Amino acid sequence: MDVVMLSRLQFAVATFFHFLFVPLTLGLSLLIALMETRYVRTGNEEYRRQARFWGKIFLVNFALGVVTGITLEFQFGTNWSRYSKYVGDIFGSLLAIEATTSFFLESTFVAVWALTWDRLSPRLHCLSIWLVAAASNLSAIWILTANAWMQHPVGYVIRNGRAELENFWAIVTQPFGWQIIFHTLTGAYILSGFFVMGVSAYHLLREQHVSFFTKSFRLGLIFALIFSVAEVVQGHLHGAAVARLQPAKLAAMEALWETQAGAPQTLFLIPDEKNERNLVEIGRIPGLLSLLAFHDRQAVVRGLKDFPPEERPPVLLTFLAFRVMVGLGFLFVLLTGLGWLLRDRLLVNPLYLRVMLYAIPLPYLALQAGWIVTEVGRQPWIVYGLMKTKDAVSPIAASQVGVTLVAFLLVYGLLGVLAFYLMAKFAKAGPEPAPAQAGGGE
Repeated sequence: MDVVMLSRLQFAVATFFHFLFVPLTLGLSLLIALMETRYVRTGNEEYRRQARFWGKIFLVNFALGVVTGITLEFQFGTNWSRYSKYVGDIFGSLLAIEATTSFFLESTFVAVWALTWDRLSPRLHCLSIWLVAAASNLSAIWILTANAWMQHPVGYVIRNGRAELENFWAIVTQPFGWQIIFHTLTGAYILSGFFVMGVSAYHLLREQHVSFFTKSFRLGLIFALIFSVAEVVQGHLHGAAVARLQPAKLAAMEALWETQAGAPQTLFLIPDEKNERNLVEIGRIPGLLSLLAFHDRQAVVRGLKDFPPEERPPVLLTFLAFRVMVGLGFLFVLLTGLGWLLRDRLLVNPLYLRVMLYAIPLPYLALQAGWIVTEVGRQPWIVYGLMKTKDAVSPIAASQVGVTLVAFLLVYGLLGVLAFYLMAKFAKAGPEPAPAQAGGGE
């Protein structure tokens, strides 16, 4: 493999691993803040114990997110120096704002929150976790704004052979950027809700700490239900934006080869990229793709053959990832909707609890599939329509990238095993004993 593909693989490995931890940090910080707020308002010790229990898992997750995020940013200098030179005036400013505001605020107050349970008043301690949650999500917003600029560059001029910032306000307010922000954050909140429900289901199946985990399950359920429905609605709107701004990506997502008015939606197909066709097509619904993409059954949807072969994204991977993401999105609505109906009868529905326990990995899979659609579907552009990926890579030897890629795989593999072992250990151990029952179990 050449240096471009190796550098892409290395960045993909780092990104996918990093994104195993970030979404849970974003959503779980909000859920813990809600738990601690309920403790402050009611004085019910059980809510404080909830915040402490889920907080242990949060801290492990937070630590891995920080470690893996730092290595990602280094790669812009080591592997993608030409990209950094060409667009660093824009991209670098967004990352600098994220680091000097959100990241430092988040890191400071997560330490305050973790170390001052018995030193601060309940109200001030609760405020510290709300600041962590706000800073975590604001950090994500800045990073996603930078990524959105790569998807749809605005607010720049080409001067002195590079892209330079002209209108910062245009970058941070562009609608497509906020589509990406809402779509990604909503997915993170779904994952967090499912994680809380899955761990709670583990204990409810064993009838352990029933009151504690029933309350946790219901909070996670409400959280996941709201955002699962919101994700389906917002996902449709985001898909329509992609149709307007990144038509080649839409064509790859749907494996649509021919440009046509009244483009059909095909429920099942097998793309044949080599021969520019689909081997199998089952369940064609005339005009539905045009309707979904442009809200007009007769609208023209551009096919892949409308683009030069060298400017088409990889079709099969983009298509499959999109189908996985959409299918799981609707499944989350179904599972949370069913959970809402059973919310007062959880213990007498062990099959549902078992399903939710084993459903923990599904939001992780959906989020990773979404990033494949976003990043692979953008190829061959690193900045859509402005700079190609092959022109952004550093002038280094492929062997150098190969060595570091292997090192990344080994180190991240060890870190991942350790992190998930600790999270599983804390999750299975259950909460600390209630103060009145310090000598025994709940």
